[in-house]
Amino acid sequence: MKKKLKGLLRIIFGRTTYVLVSVLIQIGLLFIPLHLMEEYVVYFYAAFVLLGAVAVIYILNEQTDSSFKLAWVIPVLVFPVFGVAFYIFVHIQIIPKLMAGQLKMTSGQIRPFLKQDEAAARQAMEESEDVKGLIHYMNRWGGFPIYRNTSAEFFPLGEDKFEALKRELKKARRFIFMEYFIVERGIMWNAILEILEEKVKEGVEVRVMYDGTCSMVLLPYHYPQELERKGIRCKMFSPVKPVLSTHQNNRDHRKIVVIDGCTAFTGGVNLADEYINRKVRFGHWKDTAVMLKGEAVKSFTMMFLQMWNVAEPGRLEDYGRYLASAAELEVLPGDKRGFVMPYGDSPMDKERVGEEVYMDILNRAKRYVHIMTPYLILDDDMKNALCFAAKRGVEVIIIMPHIPDKMYAYLLARTYYPELIQAGVQIYEYTPGFVHAKEFICDDEKAVVGTINLDFRSLYLHFECGVYLYRSSAVGQMEADFKATLLKCQRIALKDCAGYPALKRLAGRTLRLIAPLM
Repeated sequence: MKKKLKGLLRIIFGRTTYVLVSVLIQIGLLFIPLHLMEEYVVYFYAAFVLLGAVAVIYILNEQTDSSFKLAWVIPVLVFPVFGVAFYIFVHIQIIPKLMAGQLKMTSGQIRPFLKQDEAAARQAMEESEDVKGLIHYMNRWGGFPIYRNTSAEFFPLGEDKFEALKRELKKARRFIFMEYFIVERGIMWNAILEILEEKVKEGVEVRVMYDGTCSMVLLPYHYPQELERKGIRCKMFSPVKPVLSTHQNNRDHRKIVVIDGCTAFTGGVNLADEYINRKVRFGHWKDTAVMLKGEAVKSFTMMFLQMWNVAEPGRLEDYGRYLASAAELEVLPGDKRGFVMPYGDSPMDKERVGEEVYMDILNRAKRYVHIMTPYLILDDDMKNALCFAAKRGVEVIIIMPHIPDKMYAYLLARTYYPELIQAGVQIYEYTPGFVHAKEFICDDEKAVVGTINLDFRSLYLHFECGVYLYRSSAVGQMEADFKATLLKCQRIALKDCAGYPALKRLAGRTLRLIAPLM
């Protein structure tokens, strides 16, 4: 009883409640001017109806997905006063514009270090015309080159990545960079922190950055200062503050580790015990990751430094200092074949890099596209691409969780099942628990593993990263794991969709009105 009371008091008087109450107060303050102008309410309302019509025309002509347009048009039409006022408020935000400017500046700083090796690009294109368009797009619009002389090792579980990560961290001689969405004290983080502390004593430069949402419930707000006292440079990206601002919707969802510019990790695995199945929350936690060794690590080094300096405007970084020499680079024995293209995606520009890579795979697939994703909240382009790939004879299989971590997201995902299944897409659910992996595998040749979910948050709102693998041995490792995972899944049929509880189906379809916000 005392434990429950203590937990309740922690919620009531905790930072999460403080932030929510502060934001609600600010929303309430928006209505004060309306109350003061009550005697002019008819004229005021008429003006906002007219303004709402103008806003709808403007929204319909915006260069964004139709789902986002619908999410704005409905509140503007149904609640003309509040809807228009909130739309204007969102679009005059200063902080996102400042952050976008900082990102543009740092992008210019790292671009000289991410020039495409023409020989590598030419060799990839000579092997297959299939990748020519993507290489051109990523070079010109994404800002990321494709590399050879890079090996990739795939990890089918968070536990496997954890062991490899500890082993590689102990080898560090110059620097360690770590960037994560979630860091939570426990078996996993405590073990890693112990290694980082030892490395600092050896003179290794260690930098850690994590997303500000951790400060809500997982870590103390002043945890960066605690790490600084241990000699670890630490930043919290975009700390959650009690201010009504849209920039707090753009989270750093990336998971990156760079060691000495020679080794890099990414994937879905955060630094918390459920990711290595040392804490059970939603059954067995299925996650994946990849380790790179070789030239392609350079892109992750630059991605980390760029985000670090966005979190600290005005800092001058010596980027070249963190590049590994040719003599320092190593690849895994017998794994020099293939090409590797790490990349990042930002919500602050007009390029949906993460989605474009997925779309390129779907549109060029000949035999199969196999997908793992924890969420399925699709825009029109992605939904149509999945359906069209299946309709033209490509085997499209999606593995989803059977035990969801967010019920609202799962109910929403189920609303897409019937349309996808009718088009020929096969949907399976992982019966032992929760799938957190984010991967595409195609035709035994291409694959992506990273942090990018099939939902609006990952594709539009978050900072993300991934690795595109082409004719790498890791592609075969991923496909073998996919087939093994499929044996632990149940296939969802149309009759299962029809038999799903009516109330849950209604809830899911209602949630589609605000899908872009989820």
